[in-house]
Amino acid sequence: MTIDKIIVPLDVPTEAAAIALLEELPEIIWWKVGLELFVSCGPQILSILKERQKRIFLDLKFHDIPNTVVGACQSAASYGVDLLTIHATAGRNALTKAQEAVVAGAKATGQNPPKLIAITVLTSLTSRDIAFDLKIPLELPEYVLQMALLAKESGLSGAVCSPQEVEQLRQVCGDDFTLVCPGVRPSWAEKGDQKRSLTPGQAIKAGADYLVIGRPITAAVNPKETLERICQEIEEG
Repeated sequence: MTIDKIIVPLDVPTEAAAIALLEELPEIIWWKVGLELFVSCGPQILSILKERQKRIFLDLKFHDIPNTVVGACQSAASYGVDLLTIHATAGRNALTKAQEAVVAGAKATGQNPPKLIAITVLTSLTSRDIAFDLKIPLELPEYVLQMALLAKESGLSGAVCSPQEVEQLRQVCGDDFTLVCPGVRPSWAEKGDQKRSLTPGQAIKAGADYLVIGRPITAAVNPKETLERICQEIEEG
């Protein structure tokens, strides 16, 4: 089902606002909890999602020294979430230990371990940002690929990339490597701060497993109708 491919972010500041969105779009299976809502509500919001039998993408983008990352991953795995993020730039040692930690944390609490996936390059960054601000001497697509390969070599389950890089990552990393694409925008929607975007249909064709689609749905006058329109566009290719 097309709707299984869509992850909607709960990018709202309060539990009440999150519940209102859940009730407005009950057909959505996957929800993303990011920094704003998790800092505001804590793990209580995850309990609410699990009570409603939703799948959870806990997008906290861990980025710290290995010891700190291990503790965070063990705690996050105990919540029973399905996807969890860490920055690939934390390095090979942190990535490897983080993967071990999610397995250990889940086992200790009787949960299934989440898929740990690596952030390659944020979709708000451009080639110019990479070259001039971050001083990275690789072209942006090559750098994204290197970060994804580092994640794969470290035992992670997948990566987060822009839809513009997903085709190359799928070819190199294989079909069993989960690829999640934020920055997906229908042709009729504003791109906002997403700099490396494709339409939902294009991203799925390129090889994305999941599409994170936020404001085009949640900020729409009629989110339900907008969701249906996006699903139809994906199915029509």
